[in-house]
Amino acid sequence: MSNSLGIIALILATILFMPMICRKIRIPSIVGFIAAGIIAGPCCLGLVSDGSSIQTLGKLGMLYIMAQAGIEVDVNDFRQQRSKSIVFGLYSFLFPFLLGLFTSLLFGYSWKTCALLGAMYGSHTLMTYPIVGRYGVQKNNAVNIAIGGTMISISLSLLVLALLRGVSDGQELSFWASAGKVAVTLSVIIGLFPWLAQRFFKRWTDATSGFLIVMIMIICSALLADWSGLEGILGAFICGASLNRLVPNLSPVMQRINFVGNTIFVPLFLIGVGLLIDISLLWEGWLTISIAVVMIVTKLAGKWLAAYLAQKNFGLQRTERQMIFGLTHATAAGTLAIVTIGYQTGIFTAEILNASVVMILVLCTSASFVTEYAAKQLALQEEARMESEKTDNEWLMMSVAENRHYELHELSELAELHKPEIASESEWSDAIRAIHNQHKAALIYHPSQPINTVSRLLVAIPRYAEKEHDFITCFGLVRRLSSQIGAKVVFYTNEDTQRVVQAFCRRKGKYLRAAYREMENWEDVLMIAKQMQPDDLIIMLNARPSTPSYNPLFEQVPTMVDRFFSDHSYMIVYPEQAIGADIPDLLTGDTTQASKTWKIISALKQRVLSFQQRTTRDKKA
Repeated sequence: MSNSLGIIALILATILFMPMICRKIRIPSIVGFIAAGIIAGPCCLGLVSDGSSIQTLGKLGMLYIMAQAGIEVDVNDFRQQRSKSIVFGLYSFLFPFLLGLFTSLLFGYSWKTCALLGAMYGSHTLMTYPIVGRYGVQKNNAVNIAIGGTMISISLSLLVLALLRGVSDGQELSFWASAGKVAVTLSVIIGLFPWLAQRFFKRWTDATSGFLIVMIMIICSALLADWSGLEGILGAFICGASLNRLVPNLSPVMQRINFVGNTIFVPLFLIGVGLLIDISLLWEGWLTISIAVVMIVTKLAGKWLAAYLAQKNFGLQRTERQMIFGLTHATAAGTLAIVTIGYQTGIFTAEILNASVVMILVLCTSASFVTEYAAKQLALQEEARMESEKTDNEWLMMSVAENRHYELHELSELAELHKPEIASESEWSDAIRAIHNQHKAALIYHPSQPINTVSRLLVAIPRYAEKEHDFITCFGLVRRLSSQIGAKVVFYTNEDTQRVVQAFCRRKGKYLRAAYREMENWEDVLMIAKQMQPDDLIIMLNARPSTPSYNPLFEQVPTMVDRFFSDHSYMIVYPEQAIGADIPDLLTGDTTQASKTWKIISALKQRVLSFQQRTTRDKKA
């Protein structure tokens, strides 16, 4: 088809109707898009004879997938799983690499060919990651481990490629000579781009401008990676990870990135992969077919072994092992880069090139089915868990003196607050009165900058806050907000409350990496003002009268924030008050009866104390 408008119409119709057809016949849409590319390509109907423009736009799809994986990873969980990701990355590269060396020797290939084939088996592409995002399980531990391992395995594969290319060119030291380029590339992507993005978001808050600056940085990162000898997909992934805290998953900017990427870029990339595949290669000779079969079996065996060992070593479920296997045995961009360079340098033969294309088709198809099944099972498990933990907490969100409806709505989205009541008062006295007249959880928010540019959350917790009826909900607010914007958390509290907070931070599946500072008395909150940095947000946990943690100094908070924190973002949070709770006798020091939340906290606190005692005894022994 020579008419460019006809090609565009055909592509858009494919993007529109192919997911519908795939749902009808119950196959992943990824398989459908690749099949559409094969059918429309030169080997079948020949409707798209020149796919160069599609390939160019499709490359953005691969960059988008890798960047999306870096942007959406849960920073707190990623830090906790960092060692596991490194170990799995080594597994994911070494086992396929060693198996590839062994099977390649059976064909009598040279050591260069065997090593480059091993590197090709060791790499993988997160092609099926959009399936994970569609089912909403991108924060699962197995997904975080797979994403971290991807960076390790791709880096090692590209390292082998660079060394072999240097040896083939007679420049054994070419890799080390490019170390300066790599250092410059990483400095720009990790250091300069986040700094520029933060200042851009402070000045321009509309989502369209945010989307454009993020996409520009992703493309520039890929160009820098190519310039330094790395692969563009690795640069896109590093860029996504470096912009993680500036682009929260539930932000309007991320919504636009997801829409454009999933609607245009990813389908074009998959269709482009299909255009490259020539199924007539299957009838050209038994050598190509036999090489393709060995490639497929080798890669599947190596990646499955890596996922199996990860399951055993890290205590994962069977479904999580399937998720890791599904994410890490698909191959596209990395394999295409390695096999193309190998063929151009004479390391690979034409049979290996053709067999690699067949391998891409088979593995992309199988990975789609495995990931779809695992994501569906994990989504069902997550839904059941959330249903069991579901609460009926209602929130009142307020601003004082200024109408901050948009900022409050954005905060509620990031903190995952269910349909909060949003209001604004002109005076502090009216706001405090409105909060005291209700029992629901409440907060007063004053932003001095966009919340996605905040780098630290400073949380001031008064004495006995852990005895509040719904302290756990307020802690959850901080944890979810930190997870979304990637901000570090520093808790200021007394020693007893700190033990409880530490126990909550270490809960399995709800890990929060935090620092702790001593604050014995509420008056010490003023000391935090001297330590605050421009991009900090302070969260003060207050309480209503007649509650366990109430302090008369809370009445001075409006004056305090106006005087000492007016140039910073701040949030004043009130836990939900139990209806009909007994009023404590402030003269005798009696407090309300222990709530269900307090019983959970007490059990966690006892476990922490027991662990500390055992550690002390072990050290003395």
